Amino acid sequence: MKKIISMAILVLLGLGVRNIQAQGETAVPFLLLAPDSRFGSLGESGAGLADNSAAIFWNPAGLAFLDGSEVSITHSNWLPQFGLSDLFYEYLTYRDYLKSLSGTISASITYMNFGEFVRTLSNSPQPVGTFKSFDAALTLGYATKLSKSFGMGFNFRLIHSRLSDKPTENELGRGIATSISFDIAAMWRPQEFSLPFIGDFSDRFSMGVNLSNLGPKIAYIDQAQADPIPTNFRLGFAFRLFQDEYNSLTYTLDFSKLLVDKSHRNDTTGTYQKKPFYEAIFTAWADQPFREELRDIITSMGFEYWYGKPSDFMFALRTGFFYEDPAFGNRKFITLGAGIRYDMYGFDFSYITTSVFKGRENHPLSNTLRFTILMNWGSKVKNTKGFPTGID
Repeated sequence: MKKIISMAILVLLGLGVRNIQAQGETAVPFLLLAPDSRFGSLGESGAGLADNSAAIFWNPAGLAFLDGSEVSITHSNWLPQFGLSDLFYEYLTYRDYLKSLSGTISASITYMNFGEFVRTLSNSPQPVGTFKSFDAALTLGYATKLSKSFGMGFNFRLIHSRLSDKPTENELGRGIATSISFDIAAMWRPQEFSLPFIGDFSDRFSMGVNLSNLGPKIAYIDQAQADPIPTNFRLGFAFRLFQDEYNSLTYTLDFSKLLVDKSHRNDTTGTYQKKPFYEAIFTAWADQPFREELRDIITSMGFEYWYGKPSDFMFALRTGFFYEDPAFGNRKFITLGAGIRYDMYGFDFSYITTSVFKGRENHPLSNTLRFTILMNWGSKVKNTKGFPTGID
């Protein structure tokens, strides 16, 4: 990509126009991208299911219910409508249940490549050099069961962002920043659970909560110009609607909200003085009228159908829907996907389409593909259809 274009704007186009209109609510928005194929094809919902190594992103508490080990890698060319072959991300995950720790350790590496850019001076279009840009994050996690039906998960994350290797004109500092964050999550997967007038959902219902990217602001130039990282709240549910020896059908539903409080406006500069994360996780729920707060919540859902025996060959079909209010980003898309499992190996892919919505045929997210390859070994049941029996 030999073009003079803003990396941040490219990512924000994929995350919703509201962020652009607000001059960027947060830095490092790549931390919000749905990183894997399976849950990406479920409308980007997964906090309630979270039953593979990608749970380190969706809900690390889900790892508490898994045994054995797993490794996966995902690749996606991001915003394909731009035709930029070097705008892509990679996502590598690992999990391992350790009996000695009574829980599961996990790790992930997220890498977003923005490509190569031409450097110019403000008073001349003449190129004076090139530079490469990327964002990356290393996450380490631990999850354990507090009871047969309740799990907790925790992540620590190191974030590195390299937007430019030199300062712009006479600015101090460079376009390089490093910060940290952490996540805390919970999962309730009851062994006995009945819904009045609906039915018995014992071992068929799951609910999860994930509070992610809690951490200090990140600064490229100086601390006075630091921006918050994208602290996010996610509440998810999963229902197994049907299951027999060969078939299963699961429904997932997520609600998520970006917890950045920008209610305090500086009348002199016209900018918002964004509060630190430990205040924003509370005040961001009331920095605008109640009706607007509800519209600010993103809704996503999906269906996953499995056919086959967990101890043999299985294949899955998936679909989902992602909805963001028109006044708060206006992302709407349908997701499709499929997957196979054989012995210790698996493959998933997902596809995003916006063409079913009038006027959005050429949206930057349309035709986005994700591909995931995984290996799972040492589990009591090598391939599950969701809601694994877990560890007693």
